[in-house]
Amino acid sequence: MDNAAGAAGRPAARLLAVSKTQPAEAVAALAAEGQLAFGENYVQEAAAKIARLQTAGLEWHLIGHLQSNKAEQAAQLFDWVQTVDRPKLVAALARHRPADRGPLNVLIQVNIDDEQSKHGCAPTEISGLAELIGAEPKLRLRGLMAIPAPFPEREQRQAAFARMRGLFDDLALRWPTVDTLSMGMSSDYADAIAAGATMVRIGTALFGARH
Repeated sequence: MDNAAGAAGRPAARLLAVSKTQPAEAVAALAAEGQLAFGENYVQEAAAKIARLQTAGLEWHLIGHLQSNKAEQAAQLFDWVQTVDRPKLVAALARHRPADRGPLNVLIQVNIDDEQSKHGCAPTEISGLAELIGAEPKLRLRGLMAIPAPFPEREQRQAAFARMRGLFDDLALRWPTVDTLSMGMSSDYADAIAAGATMVRIGTALFGARH
């Protein structure tokens, strides 16, 4: 990752280890090597790991689609929720965030390629969601997240990353708390970093194939 950032003339991106489907023991082993930020797709699966590893000082990110009926538990468990894409979630997360946990870090998920099979808001909806998040003391707007379409043409994937960077820059001009652009995975993180990602979500390259 540092090589990718250096080659692109960009600052090093933060590594989020995607630990979904991995056992708590695998997370603990990676934590022992100094990796402290982990991403989970499912609230229930994460809850068991967080409970087992609660003394390890780890930072937990929800990176999977959040159903409204899981918002209460997510607000209590996670340090970050990267997949906020509708007003109903904003209200639910703020309502259920424990006061003693400090503000929940929030990213707005953008459906940058307008895929019917993907969650995320439209680019035109970012501003409205940002206003709602920014009005909630128990939430902190940190930026944007996206999973671009897996086009076979690299140029199309790069174009999606570039569009996300433009949206991120616009948002950061209006919100001083915005500092995180989460995009790029094991197969395309170099292009994401080149486009300006500040956080990449890596699973397979760290843990191997999913169990």
